[in-house]
Amino acid sequence: MKARNVAIVLTAAVALYLVLLAGRAIALLRTGELVPVLLGAGVLVLPLLGAWMLWTTWRSGNQIQRLARRLEAEGGLPDVSDLPRRPSGRVDRQAADAWFEERRGELEQQPDDWRRWYRLAYAYDIAGDRRRARATMRKAVELEASAET
Repeated sequence: MKARNVAIVLTAAVALYLVLLAGRAIALLRTGELVPVLLGAGVLVLPLLGAWMLWTTWRSGNQIQRLARRLEAEGGLPDVSDLPRRPSGRVDRQAADAWFEERRGELEQQPDDWRRWYRLAYAYDIAGDRRRARATMRKAVELEASAET
């Protein structure tokens, strides 16, 4: 819950920044002069893009949280508490790689199971590959949504 509260505070700060930025863009548009109007139109794109990014990030986070709650209720949430850790607290690289290979093997047995995709995404995350973790988690969300319909 602490992470969610931090996310809410940061989102509010970014939203305030976007509103202030949009205000500056509108002020530039109201000047009626060519260069400030063009600059204002360009600046107005930034708050629109920022709002879209906030929306998609929150939507994705809520979808992933829903899957996590569902897996937790089923008793299938990944547990890495027994893996060796470095002094920094991160999972040891060799242990993370071995755990990843186990998750990948599970996925190969049932490639249409969103639960296995979720666990593979978690394995990518603890192995430090955030880009693949996000892509794999999107696949888990898609499979879970299609299984519901």
